[in-house]
Amino acid sequence: MDTLKEYTIQFIGLKLGKHSFTFHIESAFFDSFKYDDFQSIDCMVDLMLIKKTTLIEFYFVIKGSAVLNCDITNKIYTEKLNNSLNLIIQFGEVYNDDNEDVLILPHGEHQLNLAQYIYEAIILALPTKRIHPGIKNGTLKSKVLEKLKELEIREHKETDPRWDKLNELLTTKKS
Repeated sequence: MDTLKEYTIQFIGLKLGKHSFTFHIESAFFDSFKYDDFQSIDCMVDLMLIKKTTLIEFYFVIKGSAVLNCDITNKIYTEKLNNSLNLIIQFGEVYNDDNEDVLILPHGEHQLNLAQYIYEAIILALPTKRIHPGIKNGTLKSKVLEKLKELEIREHKETDPRWDKLNELLTTKKS
């Protein structure tokens, strides 16, 4: 992961207070993680670091877009990404990342590589079900969609008239 050195923050030399960092994330960033579940990605990560005497707070804001394949039609579309992540660094005897919001670093640590946190925040911003906007608003025309409509199961529910009368009694009783 030497390609991810630029995401290492050395906090030992920073003064107390707020510090801002910006990272431009593209597809090459994800090559280091062997993640290729999208066509391309272009994100900006704004990081606000607040150094205090006993802890360090990180506030990540991720904005950008990813070019994805639709899960239904496999057509390419652009998805807007917007996410945030907060992380608190405390110092203790041993490294501990059991809590997802608080990271404990051993005393004497002077830097932290944020690549894994950036990676996770962007991945969590991606939708789990990727549906082309044209499907949602009905403007996308595709052979796949036509075939799905053709194969769609038409539900025709036949009911027993005796049960219908009982259901009517229940609904009128509630009214």
